[in-house]
This record gives sequence, C-alpha cells and structure tokens, in this order.
Amino acid sequence: MNPALRILQQVFGYDSFRPPQAEIIATLIEGGDALVLMPTGGGKSLCYQIPALVREGCAVVISPLIALMQDQVSALHELGLRAAYLNSTLAWDEVRRVEDALLRGELDLLYLAPERLKQERTLELLKQASLALFAIDEAHCVSQWGHDFRADYLELDKLAVEFPAAPRIALTATADVRTRKEIIERLHLHQARQFIAGFDRPNICYRIALKENPRKQLLRFLREEHPRDAGIVYCMSRQKTEETATWLAQEGFNALPYHAGLSAAQREANQARFLREDGIIMVATIAFGMGIDKPDVRFVAHLDMPKTIEAYYQETGRAGRDGHSADALLLYGLQDVLKLRQMLAQSQGSEEFKRVEQHRLNAMLGLCELTTCRREALLRYFGETLPRPCGNCDTCLHPVQTWDATEAARLALSAVYRTGQRFGVNHLIDVLRGGNNDKVFQFSHQHLNVYGRGAQLSANEWRSLFRQLVARNYLSVDLDAYGGLRLEQSCRALLRGEETLALRSDISVKPAKAAKAAKRDKAQNTPPPAPLNLDPALWEALRALRRRLADAQQVPPYVIFPNSTLEELCQRRPATLDEFSHISGVGASKLERYGPAFVELLRQHV
Repeated sequence: MNPALRILQQVFGYDSFRPPQAEIIATLIEGGDALVLMPTGGGKSLCYQIPALVREGCAVVISPLIALMQDQVSALHELGLRAAYLNSTLAWDEVRRVEDALLRGELDLLYLAPERLKQERTLELLKQASLALFAIDEAHCVSQWGHDFRADYLELDKLAVEFPAAPRIALTATADVRTRKEIIERLHLHQARQFIAGFDRPNICYRIALKENPRKQLLRFLREEHPRDAGIVYCMSRQKTEETATWLAQEGFNALPYHAGLSAAQREANQARFLREDGIIMVATIAFGMGIDKPDVRFVAHLDMPKTIEAYYQETGRAGRDGHSADALLLYGLQDVLKLRQMLAQSQGSEEFKRVEQHRLNAMLGLCELTTCRREALLRYFGETLPRPCGNCDTCLHPVQTWDATEAARLALSAVYRTGQRFGVNHLIDVLRGGNNDKVFQFSHQHLNVYGRGAQLSANEWRSLFRQLVARNYLSVDLDAYGGLRLEQSCRALLRGEETLALRSDISVKPAKAAKAAKRDKAQNTPPPAPLNLDPALWEALRALRRRLADAQQVPPYVIFPNSTLEELCQRRPATLDEFSHISGVGASKLERYGPAFVELLRQHV
C-alpha cells in the first residue's frame, strides 16, 4: 500500500480517496506545486495534511482564520497529529514553545496567519526549520477582484523566492477564471498543476424569491422546514444583523449575532456556541463563515442580495457539508440593487474595478431574475455545464410563470421619459396608478398622458416590472440623482414595437417539497430527530456520549466523530474494537481514545 493511502486509512479512517485527491497528494509528495479548486466539504484539507505526514519536515498552512485556528489544531490533535499555530492570540511564552517545537522537528503542521509573514523574525524561523510544504488556504483572498480580498495575502509572493525547495499548494472553493489567473500571477504558481474538482453541490436546493415581508417569509421557512436545525442568516448591515438575531430569539429560536462591530470576545463566544451546540442560528454579516467546518448546517438564508455570484456560492456552500440535503434561500428586491450600486459608486476603487464589479453585480441580479434552472446558470458562471436541469432548485420544482409585459413595459419606460428621467420607482408608480399625493401635483405630473394609465396593476406588480427592466438593462439607476431611473439604449427596440417582452410573475417562496410540512411549535430546545431508518434511542445515546467526550476535550462534537460516523454505528453496531476500526472516520488515534466507550455503549444497547 502506498504511504498516502495507508495514512488515509490508519490516521483519518477512510477507505479511499475522492477524485482528484490522490493526484493532488502525489503531486505535492513529489515536490510539485498545485492550484486546487474544490467545493466546500470536498476534502481540501486532506490534500495538504497527508503530504505533510509523508514528506520530511513540517507543513506550514497559511490561513486568515485566526478565530478558528485553535479548533483546527484541536481536530488534528484528536487524530494524533502534532500540530500548532502561531498568531496574535498567543502569549510570548507560548510562541517560544511552538517555535522551539518547530526547530526540533516535533511538528507535522504549523498554522500561520498571513500577516505573520511580514515579520522578519518569522521568515528567519522558517529558514532554520525543515519544511515539508506551504499550503495557502482560502487562496482567493489574494485577488483584488475577489469578494474576500486580504491585503496581507499579497505578502505571500515571497514564499516562492525565500523557500524555492518547498512545494506550494493554493486552495479555494471559489474562483472564476479571472481570479484563478490572479492567484497564479501573485503567488508565482505558473508551473503549478491545476485541479478543478467541479463546483456543483447537488445536495443544496437553491431558492430565490422576491422580498414581500422578509421576516414573515423567513419565519415560515424556518418553522415549516428547519425548526430545530443549525443554519446561517446573512444580512447586509450590522444593525440589521443585531435586529434580526433579537427578533428570532423572541420567536423562540436560538439565534446569535456575528459582525465586525462586536468585541473579539463576543464574536469568539458566539462562534464557539454555533460550532459546539445543536440548533444554533447565526445571524451574520459576511464577516462570518470562512473556514467554518460544521458539517450539519442545514440552511443558509440571505435577507439581502449578495454583491457577486462568487460571494453567493461561497456563502451558500457552508450548508450541507456532510452531503445531506440542505437549503439556500435568498430574498431580494430592487432596493438591494440600488444600495449595492450606490456602495460601488462610492467605493475608492479604480474605474476598471468598478466596471468589473458592476458586471458581477449584474450577473448576480441575472441569477435572481432568470426563469430557467438556477444550478445550470450558477455552474455556467464558473465555466461548467450541467447536462440537464437539476430538479433541485425552485425553478425546477415550481416552474416559473411568465406574462406578456410588452405594453406595461412600454408604459413604464414612457413614464420614466416623460417625468424627466430623474425620479425613483415609488413616484413613477404613483404617476402610473393615478396617485393624488403632493409630489405628483408639485411637478404637475397629473397632466402627463401616462398618468393613471397603469391602475390595472398593483404597486407590487409595478415594482416587480421596474426591477426586471433594470435587471435586463432597459433602465439604469442614476446614483447621482438619488436613485432616479433613466432609459438605456437597449430599450429602443421595445419602445418602437420591434420586440416583445415576457417577464416572470413573482410568487412567494414555496417549500422545497410539494406537500407543506405541518407547522411545528416554537420550542427549539428539543434535539433534531434521528435520520430515517435509525433507532432513535441509540442515536440519542451516541450523540450524548459524543457530547460528553467533546465537552471534556473542549472541541465541537463533530471533531470527535461526524454525524455520518454515528449513522454508520447505528446501522452496523460493531461489537468489538476490531469491528469498530472498520467504521468510516475511525483512525488509529480515535480508535484507541474513544473506541472502548462507544463499543461498550453499543453492547449495552443491544
């Protein structure tokens, strides 16, 4: 058996590699560089952890996730590996202890924050050590075009110069073609083999709906489909994050806020609860989520539209890491688009940067507005094709209804033109519906020939129409005129009668399954039910034992064993340590430490 496969089985407790893990690992073991794109939950960490154990020396892992390094290192300790981290949270005596262990060759993996490499002391330390490889996690952070740019990642270009003998692997779950090119350029990975494992997460059901009453929509989604599940709710602002977390707590959910305005101690405490307790809902800005390994996140909900498809994919990918079904719900509206475009216009970026980001925002809005399979469009954005509609997104489960909006759209465009191309949606709707408020009379818009001609459509229907006209680039938003709408060249053919226009009929978000789940009560303290076809009593006993062991080690329960291992224990019920050793996820260290307790529990249950 080759060394890599032996380590996979004996240390990590898995029988075989997923493609393309074996090729990536072989490349690094042989001293080559690699660029790896692999979806969240695809097993990226094994791609550098196993070569770290095969090659001589210590692997240095560059990670921006200071808040998670302790949990990551604790998980490696559970596997019997020699791991440590160096970051700003350590006291000086702890720093010296880790440095001495590195120099003595007593570490398999060392985690560093990227800013650490700015320090000459760190570079000198690494030059004195025996290094197996460098792993650059979340490599998309090096891209100034990306959604998670970190300036400290620009320092990583020195690794190729200062440590030419050490192979390097850059890993990310999210990078379009432009971002991949920038990773290669900035990290000097021109000779690296590229491994793109695919972006599809077929277990995630993508659902996107127009905002009507966002709180009511979210509450129905949670109560009917995820009453006791762990999940993440993303909001655009810190204030909305706090308010939403407070409101969900009042509705009976275990909800916690997370954003950059909280103290480091509060963020760390909330994150620890999310990782270690069942059924916690984290309400967060985009400051939360990178590197979160919690496998049983059953949903990710967005209450505001993300800036880019890359951000949307990265954030939704935090659901369903265990491969079981999960939901991604996005609620959006025209105000989201206006706010994001305003933020972009006010940014300090170059004109080229703003142009690229505008293109990405338009692509995100296009994903929201399309009437065909969401997954097909999502994968197409990353350069992949799906042979057929996925059958697991809202537009596949509930085909979108469209209507002939040609005449209504012409009337809307005419209203924009005749009011001077400087008014926002609400005023235009008042004009079209024949409103008699002060603003209409102030500008004498009651005398326009479009006044009152749109009374047959409701205000919400007009909002939907204007939003879709903006998405299709018939209209644009003049940010210098306080969000006023103006005509684009592409609307000429429609106004001249040279083309027709079918738009989607906006409907409320529906449950993913055809039959509505019955409403559950508000209490969130009961544990999630056992998976189908498993003994509920045994399932709860295994979870309770795992919880006690995790609390004793001060690690999240899934670090002891993931749910998939507990499910296999329920099904196979090993009666001896030898039988227990053949359960997926049970390596030599965990067999020795936890095998006797689990085998004894299973014997008692039988």
